Amino acid sequence: MKFIESPHDQWHVAGGEDGPIQNPAPRAFTLLSLEQWHAVRESWPAGLATGVIVPNDTDIETLAADLPRLSLIALQFPKWIDGRAYSQARLLRSRYRFAGEVRATGDVVVDMLPLLQRTGFDAVKLRHDQKVDSARRALNFFAGHYQGDVNQRQPAFARDVASELQAHAQRQADQFVGEGI
Repeated sequence: MKFIESPHDQWHVAGGEDGPIQNPAPRAFTLLSLEQWHAVRESWPAGLATGVIVPNDTDIETLAADLPRLSLIALQFPKWIDGRAYSQARLLRSRYRFAGEVRATGDVVVDMLPLLQRTGFDAVKLRHDQKVDSARRALNFFAGHYQGDVNQRQPAFARDVASELQAHAQRQADQFVGEGI
């Protein structure tokens, strides 16, 4: 999981002091709102690293034809208790086989990390009061899950769970040694 910190983010939102620019100039690593993307997609240069911010009430199917042109989909969590973006991420990964970055933005808290990872997110911009160290630890809370997910499609009964548990224990031990515990 990649943790995004605003000052170090290579992606730039196409907007200004007065809000989003309706027709932004094409440049690499531009993050457009869904409305901006729909306004410029016909003229936007192919092969340019482009991202789209998708509200959590948007039907992902409306982006299906555009996915090969996009490098990043930023899914929004307006409140941490609103989980519609989990479903959007799962659809992007499972149904549409989107290989670009799927980023969680908005009211993202540490407790959400395991499910974010299981549903297909690979990058997170945490809420301002959340700590990256705590988020990294949260990703190692569970050794495995019975159900399949976007990363491990088979349920536990169809896998070598003993090996998975052993690998998890080793990661935990390595983490504690790395933290000086």
